[in-house]
Amino acid sequence: MASDAGPSRGGRSAQDRVARLLEESGETYAHEAGIRLKDTPSPLYQLLVLTTLLSVRIGTPIALAAAREIYAAGWRTPRAMAAASWQEVVDALGRAHYKRYDESTATALGEGATLLLERWHGDLRRLREEAGGDPARIRQLLREFRRIGPVGAEIFCREAQGVWPQLRPSFDRRALDGAALLRLPRDPRRLAALVEPDRLPRLAAALVRATL
Repeated sequence: MASDAGPSRGGRSAQDRVARLLEESGETYAHEAGIRLKDTPSPLYQLLVLTTLLSVRIGTPIALAAAREIYAAGWRTPRAMAAASWQEVVDALGRAHYKRYDESTATALGEGATLLLERWHGDLRRLREEAGGDPARIRQLLREFRRIGPVGAEIFCREAQGVWPQLRPSFDRRALDGAALLRLPRDPRRLAALVEPDRLPRLAAALVRATL
């Protein structure tokens, strides 16, 4: 029996299929939202905002548009978000057609900014330090932000693994379902072995898109 990493019936190896997948749909959600993700406070906070927006039952394009509206308004740091009025945030979400959840999400963003400032001095790297770099503990601490549950914590980790090596490999259930659809390994470490470490966020995003 052929292994998951071997040639497929069509003659393509798993590595070939992954390379094509990355070329066609390997843009991370952070990049699509306009985040230049680095291991520094502002981009990490922007990823937290995007995670909050994606953590409700709303279309991904709308959540991405809402993130871009928030960044365009200048709320790229928790201090800037905490200084914004609730109505200003609601209005920004409305411009992106982020309906039904606009008011509750504005509240969640405001409370999240305050929590980040008060507990981790506005720097998610301090959250990582409090967790001792342990992936399970990082996920647990992320869930202390309003609106971010298990799914949201996984969204953050699959994107952040590009700059937080402690999280590698991070493939949530949706990504592993995508791997199964594409006849790729469902085991996270075998899947991760198919790409360079810095491409793991792109692979995770592409696998999620494969399920849509």
